[in-house]
Amino acid sequence: MRYAYAMTAAMLLGGTAATLALQSPAASQQAQSEAISGTATSAPRPGAPMSFADLAARLQPAVVNISTTQKVQVSNNPFEGTPFGDLFGGQQGGQPVTREAQSLGSGFLISSDGYIVTNNHVVSPGQRGAAVSSITVTFPDRTEYPAKLIGRDPTSDLAVLKIEGKNFPYVKFGDSARARVGDWVVAIGNPYGLGGTVTAGIVSALHRNINGGPSDRYIQSDASINQGNSGGPMFDMSGNVIGINTAIFSPTGGNIGIGFAIPAEVAAPVVETLKAGGRVKRGYLGVGIQPLDEGAADALGLQKNRGELIARVEPNEAAAKAGIREGDVVVTVGGREVTPDQTLSFLIANQPVGARVPIEVIRGGKRQTFTAVLGERPSEDKLATLNGGAPGLDPEDDETTQNAAKESLGLAVQDLTPEIARQLGLTNVPRGIVIGAVDPSSDAGGKGLRRGDIILSANQQPTLTAADLNRVAAEAKRAGRANVLLYIQRGNNPARYIAIKFK
Repeated sequence: MRYAYAMTAAMLLGGTAATLALQSPAASQQAQSEAISGTATSAPRPGAPMSFADLAARLQPAVVNISTTQKVQVSNNPFEGTPFGDLFGGQQGGQPVTREAQSLGSGFLISSDGYIVTNNHVVSPGQRGAAVSSITVTFPDRTEYPAKLIGRDPTSDLAVLKIEGKNFPYVKFGDSARARVGDWVVAIGNPYGLGGTVTAGIVSALHRNINGGPSDRYIQSDASINQGNSGGPMFDMSGNVIGINTAIFSPTGGNIGIGFAIPAEVAAPVVETLKAGGRVKRGYLGVGIQPLDEGAADALGLQKNRGELIARVEPNEAAAKAGIREGDVVVTVGGREVTPDQTLSFLIANQPVGARVPIEVIRGGKRQTFTAVLGERPSEDKLATLNGGAPGLDPEDDETTQNAAKESLGLAVQDLTPEIARQLGLTNVPRGIVIGAVDPSSDAGGKGLRRGDIILSANQQPTLTAADLNRVAAEAKRAGRANVLLYIQRGNNPARYIAIKFK
């Protein structure tokens, strides 16, 4: 799947403009201190509305275009990154050249004194960390205002801006918790720099998880949104903002009828904190998690998609202090079920720092409850992990390859000796067995296991020898299971669970 931010970006190179001109229809800015949201002029009719015109006319004045300007360094060498890069240094000895880049997005006013909500990625540092040098807000009548960044929250992808003035038209947040699949919605924004664009559709799904982080609880809609709609509002039929258009699913980069909006119930508290100059704090358990997919659930004899698997426990964090271990399957948090629509990350991040939260887990087939005192979630930069490989073993011989093909899992394993650990560059030698060969036609080969990977456990039982792995595999076969859940470490990277089917 390909998810794209609904924002456009244009680069000015060599003084040649490549930006899209704003094509906003003329509209008078209504100087009023009252909210322009509220009951639509015409009450919604059963079935499709006769027209969205009255609603759009009321709401458009509060929706603005947002453009940012930043200075970025670009290579002056057209052959950079190719074998000819050293031969063609370009002008100025191949030194980077500073150019001006511009990005376009959308936003909406939430107060008469000029506070504006948009996406963080619309106003965040751009290419190569270049700082945003200016932010301009353009109203439908093409009136422009310089804007100041009041605060931003990368985790939820929200930001608050401020323009100077008064009596601006504005809209209010609605209750997204009351939205239902099939409800009509209207989106207004700035797709491809074409300002004041109104589209309509229905709520296609709720609580959609697109692996976007702890705020991953999007409203899915088929209202047409494209690049440039980022930060624009999604309205209900009463003119209240129930979502902030943020991302699209698209194989081509254009609209195919699947767009995602941050629900108002998630956005509103973050916006209030940022507006007040505060920093958003979220609960933190201190674990690495994986979904309990079909293979993992089968290997453990559990129901799939009901819970999440703890792959890693950070020392001295809330989970470790509470007694939660690697291999536990978390099924409820504070009495709320952990599901693909209501993830562990979402449930924890939306708890206050310091909260005492009961967490129910399945360990060894039995349910246990632990109480965790949540810490504060670190920044996204600190949470980011580096992916890397590890040096291989000595070249495999025919015997290990044949053994891999014979094994029920498509793996040939051997003891993890100090010499092999040195070959793999391990800083701390774990207790496990090392893969000597993988049958490429097996499920293990298809899922990317490779020579040099270390198996720490199988079905949550330690694997210190090849006999341990064979015993667990035999037990799983006798129990009628189609998978074995392996806990795999590659090099010095954090270990993760991978369910492997029998051959």
